[in-house]
Amino acid sequence: MVDSDAPTFLPPGDTPARITEACRLAGQPVPQSPAAVVRCVLGSLALAHRRAVRQVQDLSGRQVDAVHIVGGGARNALRCQLTADACGLPVLAGPVEATAIGNLLVQARAAGVVGGDLAALRRLVRQTQRIVRYEPGDGSGTARAAERRVGV
Repeated sequence: MVDSDAPTFLPPGDTPARITEACRLAGQPVPQSPAAVVRCVLGSLALAHRRAVRQVQDLSGRQVDAVHIVGGGARNALRCQLTADACGLPVLAGPVEATAIGNLLVQARAAGVVGGDLAALRRLVRQTQRIVRYEPGDGSGTARAAERRVGV
């Protein structure tokens, strides 16, 4: 695993080579195939989500009961499951076109086509859009992966 927030991963370019180098420098197993690089990226993103959820809980003093993944990333079942496992929370994936749906609802509300407050609009989305729920596994591998994560 790598620290997906590390400065080395911010600029565009050959990210797989940077991932390989980060793993090599840290003495971790180096991904040997495109599939292994993708798996490293998805696992690293899941650990970044875990870190963000914990920070939100610490800063707000409130507990998070689910992680929502919207947009194109909601289509990646492995990413969603790894995130649920890493966070120890259910992941609710979808809607895929969240931005467009939100824009449409705001315009429909302004035009008087739909009414209600934010909660009502959210209910409408839940009733009309496919949301997939991913339950966390035991998480035993996540702690080990977090200990191995590297950044350059």
